[in-house]
Amino acid sequence: MRIARFSIDGNVAFGVVEGDASTEGGPVLDIIKGHPFAEFERSGKKIPLSKVRLLPPVLPNKVVAIGRNYAEHAAELGNDVPEVPVTFFKPSTAVIGPGDPIAYPSFSSELHHEAELAVVIGRMCREVPRERVKDVVLGYTCANDLTARDVQRREQQWARAKGFDTSCPLGPWIETEIEDPANLGIMCTVNGEQRQLGRTSDMVRSVEDLIVHITEAMTLLPGDVVLTGTPAGVGPLNVGDEVAVTIEGIGTLTNKVIKRG
Repeated sequence: MRIARFSIDGNVAFGVVEGDASTEGGPVLDIIKGHPFAEFERSGKKIPLSKVRLLPPVLPNKVVAIGRNYAEHAAELGNDVPEVPVTFFKPSTAVIGPGDPIAYPSFSSELHHEAELAVVIGRMCREVPRERVKDVVLGYTCANDLTARDVQRREQQWARAKGFDTSCPLGPWIETEIEDPANLGIMCTVNGEQRQLGRTSDMVRSVEDLIVHITEAMTLLPGDVVLTGTPAGVGPLNVGDEVAVTIEGIGTLTNKVIKRG
């Protein structure tokens, strides 16, 4: 199912998305009782999706991201595929939702898009064995690992380059019924023009590999997010651009770049 987090009339809730654009009247949200990280019931109270504001599908305690997990992307930036996964963090303050503006960082002149599959953790876990990875995953969503590329090049750490406010759009919802995330199409467009096109089958290390690797070192909490890397084709964004990340079986995450106020 598709689980969205939304606001309406000042209230925030989760709901199950039913239907799509082809459905008469459009998709609706069936509000759930409680939250999706435990057993929940549908309330039966349905609201048209067009009447609500979609929020980031989760508010993660932490976003754990993986760099250079697609060989062609590593090569396009002049890097080798690392022997072990390159791991970094994005703070919770970087997270925004579908339709929220991306504020172009004032300390950069080279903002890049990076379309990525995001894994949403469903239960507290550590030292997860490979055969148990599916048990700790709630579902998947779209992400854009926005990067101040010039800052990344000149600073030893990636914290500012990848952790600035609005640098982690997530959404539009969590898809819980993807049985195998190992062969999904990923596309990024800017103003309707295709920039990135790849498949998760091109990842150097699988979702299972990454969860095992990360949880060897740290505990993941419900709602935490793992970004799995980006395919080749990353490139610049300018103020006024509309960037969209589409992942097969999930949906499309769209955001517009604005000047930082």
